[in-house]
Amino acid sequence: MTSEFDQSPPEHDEVLAVARGIATAVAPAEGLTDVQSTLLNAVTKALTDVDVDYESLEPLGADELAAVLATRGPDYRQRIVHHMVLAELVLRPLPPDVADRVDVYSRALGIEDNFVRVARRYADGAFGLAWCDLRRSGFTDRWDDDHMNPLHTKARFEDPFDAGVVDPGLEQQWRSFETRAPGSLGRAVWDMYQMRRFDVPGSAGGAAAYLAQHDFVHIIADYGTNLEGELEIFAFLGRADPDPKGFAWLATVVGLFETGYVHQQGFLQADVRERHLEGPGMRTRLADAIRRGKAVCEGFGQDLLSVDYHEWADLPVEEVRARQHVPPKSDEAVRCGSVGVFDVAGMSEAQRQASADAGRVL
Repeated sequence: MTSEFDQSPPEHDEVLAVARGIATAVAPAEGLTDVQSTLLNAVTKALTDVDVDYESLEPLGADELAAVLATRGPDYRQRIVHHMVLAELVLRPLPPDVADRVDVYSRALGIEDNFVRVARRYADGAFGLAWCDLRRSGFTDRWDDDHMNPLHTKARFEDPFDAGVVDPGLEQQWRSFETRAPGSLGRAVWDMYQMRRFDVPGSAGGAAAYLAQHDFVHIIADYGTNLEGELEIFAFLGRADPDPKGFAWLATVVGLFETGYVHQQGFLQADVRERHLEGPGMRTRLADAIRRGKAVCEGFGQDLLSVDYHEWADLPVEEVRARQHVPPKSDEAVRCGSVGVFDVAGMSEAQRQASADAGRVL
């Protein structure tokens, strides 16, 4: 059945109008911050190939933006709202008037979005309530038995952020990846663990089976495991999810690593001594990860964390990428420092030290 909504790529005038609306919605009283303007520019350019100067745009009201997007479907309009929320979340503190304005724009677009409410909680300083909303809206409301099947664990848990538990069967399954052929997905994830001296899921100290799913995606998308790489991988994962609730991953890691809105959650450990998105090239890298995730969403159409990678463990990594329609990184993202999972520059200092302590040559 053909959708009643316009699904064609946006033309230049529509891109510019949407940019005007987003900028108007998220600008603090003193105007867009440098991080906001360059991040929005990078995302717009990556997704539409239109280079928009966000610092010189004329305002566009909420109703006017709604008119521009009247022929677009609800998922499309919700993604636009998520771009607004992303531009909010990099503000610390988040001004209440910005949160209120984004809510007005969201409602004008006909979108009732829980992430808008999360940002409102941040603006009010209610970080604990915000995290409860974020976790429920993005994770626990979606958690059911179908999510358990690809994990190959008998350990039951109620929340994907629960700590890992000892499960000898799961541990053995992960250890079997050592015997897979070089170049296969299973062997690659084993080599990644060995390089960093990670404990495998199911063993004492291992990550929870659900969160360990994203380690397969580190291999597939070829992103590092330092904080910059985690920002990239979760931007990629969140946008690759056909359900817009996947945005929760990006909202979580920005709140955790960038602004401190989210406290430590399991293996996700906060470190906001640096504002990573203020670093050279990071906004371009994040935007490119969103672009690649969008391509996967459109071509593969399945939450990447719901794939049974144990069944795919013998497949060559390149075949897995082809099945999931994963495009290569842009040349610009690579020039800006996006490194691969087996590049030492993609490891945190602690990971490099653990590897050195174990006698591995880096």
